[in-house]
Amino acid sequence: MGQTAAVSAILWITAVSLAAWCWLLLCQGFFWRTDVRLPPRRDPDEWPSVCVVVPARDEAAVLPASLPSLLAQDYPGRAEVFLVDDGSTDGTGELARELSRRHGGLPLTVGSPGEPPAGWTGKLWAVRYGMGLAHAREPEYLVLTDADIAHAPDSLRELVAAARSGGYDVVSQMARLRVESLWERLVVPAFVYFFAQLYPFRRIGRRGSRTAAAAGGCVLLRAGTAEQARLPDAIRHAVIDDVALARAVKGAGGHVWLGLADRVDSVRPYPRLHDLWRMVSRSAYAQLRHNPLLLLGTVAGLALVYLVPPAALVVGAAAGSAATAVLGALAWAVMTGTYVPMLRYYRQPLWLAPLLPFTAFLYLLMTVDSAVQHYRGRGAAWKGRTYARPGAVPDEG
Repeated sequence: MGQTAAVSAILWITAVSLAAWCWLLLCQGFFWRTDVRLPPRRDPDEWPSVCVVVPARDEAAVLPASLPSLLAQDYPGRAEVFLVDDGSTDGTGELARELSRRHGGLPLTVGSPGEPPAGWTGKLWAVRYGMGLAHAREPEYLVLTDADIAHAPDSLRELVAAARSGGYDVVSQMARLRVESLWERLVVPAFVYFFAQLYPFRRIGRRGSRTAAAAGGCVLLRAGTAEQARLPDAIRHAVIDDVALARAVKGAGGHVWLGLADRVDSVRPYPRLHDLWRMVSRSAYAQLRHNPLLLLGTVAGLALVYLVPPAALVVGAAAGSAATAVLGALAWAVMTGTYVPMLRYYRQPLWLAPLLPFTAFLYLLMTVDSAVQHYRGRGAAWKGRTYARPGAVPDEG
């Protein structure tokens, strides 16, 4: 009797999981599709001035593969690059100057802002300093890009053309992350897949939609909109600064677009699971606003959506419950099918798709670990700085 009740309960839970996947497939902005790329665009009659701001803290290892691509931008208008050396100890600033002397191209200014005051995250303090340097040039657009991002030669002109053609205040591209090691193959495509599930790209670009997000590696921002939205001051304590920026722009009445990139790539390697774990766990609990109830809901949701289907297939087969096994298999099949487009985008083998429950379990553990670190006083981090709580003074340990 007890075993029958347990199997019946598992059957109902599996049915809920399948229903959740049907809803995600059809009603969550078609998040699983990867065809949201730069919108239709045409060259403007007159190319506006642009300033590129690059916050950089201990980035000497990746600058030779990224900075020359910015300096080599084929942009018809006036453009300039501002690299903010944020307290680096590895010679980032001098290396940037050397790369500029060696490669030429767009003018480069290297500056250093000093330590951030209380209430500021280090990266946003560096961005503020860079935007202040750019302000003297009176640009119409700002490009905020990370130091590990390599851009195709026409990246800048394509961003500006898209913004002008579509009337966007923000045009952001999700850079293609590096996928070479085994752990990168397992974890990285899923990172973008989960992000798109939380922030469906189609909804972000829709006028009137409340969904807002950007990808910090590549953000084109109208300078006038930045002033109107009081950026970056209005989000100075934000750890997940790209999403906060997009929300601030939408809150000020701006129009935001986000999609996948074709030729904007991150060159930063994450060869070990430990490296990827740190990348996710450093800000996962901040994404949940440090709310224990949201953490419990997230863990339960991940388990229901990603872990129940394969478990139900195994349990159903072992217990002789064909209905449980079939429902579990169907939910797992829908899950696998929605992951295939992202694997194709990353040019990865499709046999990785059925392994998504395993990857989701890793993300579940990373999220829990992020919360544990928060309550131990070691919160979100960026380049050696940790933030135990929103508005906390950075710890340089």
